[in-house]
Amino acid sequence: MNEDLKQVVPENEAQAVNKPAAETPLAADAVPVAAPEAAPVAEARGEAAVDADFSNKGLKELVDTFQQMVEGEDMFSLHKHAESLKAAFYKVLHRERIAAGCQPVADSGNADAASDGETVSVDPFGEFERGFKDLYAQYRAKRAAYLAEQDKKKEENFEKKQILVARLKDLLDNQGEDLKDIFPAFREIQQQWRETGPVPQPKMKGLYETYQHYVEMFYDYVKINNEFRELDFRKNLEAKTELCEKAEDLSRSDDPVGAFKELQKLHDEWKEIGPVSKEYRESIWERFRAATSVINKKQQAYYDSMKDSFVANLEKKTALCEKVESLAEAEAADISTWNRLSAEVEAIQREWRTIGFATKKENTRIYERFRAACDKFFGRKKEFYQAIKADMQDNIRMKIEICERAEALRESTDWKAAKDEIIDLQRRWKEAGPISRKKNEQLWKRFRAACDEFFANRSKAVGAQNGQYAENLAGKTALIQEVKAFEPTGDREADFNTLKDFQRRWNEIGFVPLRDKNRIGIEFKETLDSKFDAIRSGAGELRGRATRKVLSERDKLVQEYLRMEQEIATWQNNIGFFAKTKNAEAIIADFNKKIEDAKVELAALESKIKELDAQNAEKDEK
Repeated sequence: MNEDLKQVVPENEAQAVNKPAAETPLAADAVPVAAPEAAPVAEARGEAAVDADFSNKGLKELVDTFQQMVEGEDMFSLHKHAESLKAAFYKVLHRERIAAGCQPVADSGNADAASDGETVSVDPFGEFERGFKDLYAQYRAKRAAYLAEQDKKKEENFEKKQILVARLKDLLDNQGEDLKDIFPAFREIQQQWRETGPVPQPKMKGLYETYQHYVEMFYDYVKINNEFRELDFRKNLEAKTELCEKAEDLSRSDDPVGAFKELQKLHDEWKEIGPVSKEYRESIWERFRAATSVINKKQQAYYDSMKDSFVANLEKKTALCEKVESLAEAEAADISTWNRLSAEVEAIQREWRTIGFATKKENTRIYERFRAACDKFFGRKKEFYQAIKADMQDNIRMKIEICERAEALRESTDWKAAKDEIIDLQRRWKEAGPISRKKNEQLWKRFRAACDEFFANRSKAVGAQNGQYAENLAGKTALIQEVKAFEPTGDREADFNTLKDFQRRWNEIGFVPLRDKNRIGIEFKETLDSKFDAIRSGAGELRGRATRKVLSERDKLVQEYLRMEQEIATWQNNIGFFAKTKNAEAIIADFNKKIEDAKVELAALESKIKELDAQNAEKDEK
């Protein structure tokens, strides 16, 4: 290169540093595109990023998907979806823990109660979470190694491109050489420049501007023949015209966000294409810039239109935060209340997922507020279940003991005592505290089976006894006839002994059918009393009236005693049937109370009868 040219280059280099070259396609409202390796601007805007939908996958599917991505080679896809997949995993983990009735472990970010029978707080999802964390750690390590490798490659690319810039400058310094040798070397430098990857962001602007400056100098100052020069200009014009057409197509797209992302790629391609002839440089750039401006305005209008919805979404999410915060402070003293409150919180969480983004500034803050309120609620629920865990274990042991005792009684033939004890076991079962639903159903089936077996055996035995009761009825009927036929001999002591023997024989005969018990008992008593009256009639009229008065009062007491005894027998018999019905505990408890009250009254009647008998015996002795 001659001396004049050498003096011009530094001046143009200084101009290139202070302002972009004319061909650099950056409009005032466009996003800078000097860095092809820079992250797309649209992705930097948190509201517009769209991730894959993992919400319908289960825990195992999410872990398998993440493992495939970590083991794969597509680092861009892995980085793009890792955080979304992580959020989806913990949401599903949290939801499935609640559905299973489990309490989240301390490091899971969620808290809930767990119950799988005898153990209340076992977490069956721990392995999934540990596996996912291991995969996430592998991803972080792989990502860090990848970024380190990329940084290293960018530094190497920077050094390579500096060498290419130096080679390009050398071409300008050696214009005197044969054009046939210079132009292929220039094309080779351009090809190597395009094939060399990105460079570090801080070093990118100056390097690209210097390279573009020397490229333009090459076309402007190298004495290239018109045929090669015009051919190259035409090829560059065709390439840039094609980019203009693509940009204009994007400007008519209904997807402003997607169009903006594609535009960044077009800008990268534009920058790699060489210059066009001077007569077209301004017009072709204006055409490309105009399409760029339309796309940028559409994208900005889209985000402006979204602002109102962002504000509305923020208001909705704030209201949901207030609801969960209120539920987190609510008082709950029993499991049913906690279940009801949990259902409300879960419904609010489902509603939260239907609401879109808030503003970028507020979106993270409002989510942290909502997460903190949910964590507080489930933390209090976990504390409640931990507090009742010991009681549940005691209740399980108590119900197991009740089952074992019922099973020991199911073969008993002491019907009265066994029945009373089983009824008492049913009362104790009802009074026992709560346990887990699964364990309660298991033990209840065991207890119910033992009770049902006992009452089935008892029903069979009662049916076998009915024939014996009929024979006893016939025997007592014959005894009554024998008492009626008895005539006093005049020997009061012998006659009294005979009547007492009738009473002994009556008691030895045994039970009669329940429907005949009251009638046959009253008939025997009245017949026997009439014989006692006949024997006592010789004691004088005054004493006879007193005796009849005492006996009359005694008769009333005996009749009441027999009536009440029959009612008790009826109630006890009915309990045996109620024990086989659903929800029988309340009915049985009511009958037990009636029986206990009647037994107290029966004992009082028996005491009065004995007192009257004692008074009558004293008068007979006198």
